[in-house]
Amino acid sequence: MNNEEQKPLALGYRMPAEWEPHAATWLSWPRREGISFPDSFDRVLPTLRAMVEALIESENVCINVCNGAHEAEARKVLRGLSMERITFHRIPTNEPWCRDHGPIFLTRKKEPRLAIVDWDYNAWGNKYPPFDLDEVVPARVAEIFDVPVFYPRMILEGGAIDVNGNGALLTTESCLLNPNRNPNLDRDEIETRLRDYLGAREILWLGEGIEGDDTDGHIDDLARFVSGRTILTVVEENRDDKNYEPLRENLARLRKMKIGNRKIDIVTLPMPNKIVRENLRLPASYANFYIANSCVLLPTFADANDRIALSILQKLFPDRRVIGIDCRELIWGLGTFHCLTQQQPAVK
Repeated sequence: MNNEEQKPLALGYRMPAEWEPHAATWLSWPRREGISFPDSFDRVLPTLRAMVEALIESENVCINVCNGAHEAEARKVLRGLSMERITFHRIPTNEPWCRDHGPIFLTRKKEPRLAIVDWDYNAWGNKYPPFDLDEVVPARVAEIFDVPVFYPRMILEGGAIDVNGNGALLTTESCLLNPNRNPNLDRDEIETRLRDYLGAREILWLGEGIEGDDTDGHIDDLARFVSGRTILTVVEENRDDKNYEPLRENLARLRKMKIGNRKIDIVTLPMPNKIVRENLRLPASYANFYIANSCVLLPTFADANDRIALSILQKLFPDRRVIGIDCRELIWGLGTFHCLTQQQPAVK
């Protein structure tokens, strides 16, 4: 189903907040021949299993696989877990980062209640070809559900935005205004598309991302809505760390921001200590958590700040169990739980 003319906002659609009820979480199972986990594919699999094990306690999990052999590989990793809430879909992908290539779901109060936005995708500024399989994932999911699909004709990854479900959207200049994404669109044109296709009335811009982030500064490593008016943001206490200044600048911007003419509430979250592997700074961040129906998945790094991050998130989500899972292997792929997941909202 295709809606080229009317835009989602005019039709009453919006992108719900991540903490609103989910029908499912979508994942794309990594391929051994992929590029995300060089020379360490098998070492990442226990973390993926732990993630799925936590998620199926909370909700259904949909997993994209390339073919029967790929599904068999995934099932082998998940052996021993209840499969009742796991559904495999034959939707081939290049890499496992479903947040960025997967469907962004919209909802509204009348039928059809569910729709999908299919943003263009170029693997974070043409950094990692090929990405032809990833690029068509949203349209393939829309075919499965037979729901309307909208095409904004703009490159956007899901990890580049965060929403409060009530018209506010958080993003970064370093990513959305990067010439490797949409060189023919200026800030106003990008904002217009965010409004028309996601229902965003207020767009809040942060600046730069963290060191080692190959996405050019995705918001989901920096700052996240945890309620309609509260933003959780990471800060770096070490003045000698390269993240100190950009994170301090982002915090200063947040302190000046308003939603509906009222200042936002800000909660700060520490950063883990610097992680370097094969001379590469890895973009480890506690902000890359994922909010599921009954739990919150928090990446941990065998770091002294793990306990502090767990405590902060548990206070913010008292009705969900915050589960810390060691991501020291997963972060070698330059992303963790939020990067791997995409929520499908429940519709009543």
